[in-house]
Amino acid sequence: MNIGGAIALVTGANRGLGRAFAQGLLARGAHTVYAAARDPKTVTDPGLTPVALDITDPASVAAAAERCSDTTLLINNAGILRGDSLLTADTLDGARAELETNLFGTLAMCRDFAPVLGRNGGGALVNMLSVLSWHTLPRIGSYGVSKAVAWSMTNAVREELRPQGTLTVAVHAAFIDTDMAADTNQPKISPADVVEQVLDAVEAGREEVLADAVTRQVRNMLPGGENHGH
Repeated sequence: MNIGGAIALVTGANRGLGRAFAQGLLARGAHTVYAAARDPKTVTDPGLTPVALDITDPASVAAAAERCSDTTLLINNAGILRGDSLLTADTLDGARAELETNLFGTLAMCRDFAPVLGRNGGGALVNMLSVLSWHTLPRIGSYGVSKAVAWSMTNAVREELRPQGTLTVAVHAAFIDTDMAADTNQPKISPADVVEQVLDAVEAGREEVLADAVTRQVRNMLPGGENHGH
């Protein structure tokens, strides 16, 4: 699909990667960019259409799908990281919160917007995942679990959406230069670079984006890794 003229919705669009997605869509000529955030007042960039959205609240998701019923491109960017070990965290509250947002919140968006995209000609759906879909860092093990299961969910959603002509893109990256990775000294890719790769993939009809060298290396270590991706 063409980004020029698209009606896009970006979750978590008030800062970091989500804000970069919103800006990149405008730069490529998107007709409308719905910039979704829990507090729409935090969306201040000109040209964006703020939308109140909490992806963990079914009523909020349903309201967004009704309001943004002309959407042709959905970018599920919103996510959280609690930074907990699976075995030594004081409670499982962090793991539950990550699953609630990174899996079930993203899935709720997919479910409610699937018919919207279908009515509007198919369009595209992008899920922001992670290299930790396939590799684990024990100190943030619960986040890796949430991204691994979100990858599996994305693969299943892709097959369900294929008959209606919706492109489903899985995006994997290691460290992106946002607040979420502020505490690491590892090399980071810029949000703008990720956005360019993702929007290129949407326009080219590719179903997988491996945004950096670390992610490509890890992906290729999987069985049949070099043959995966589209």
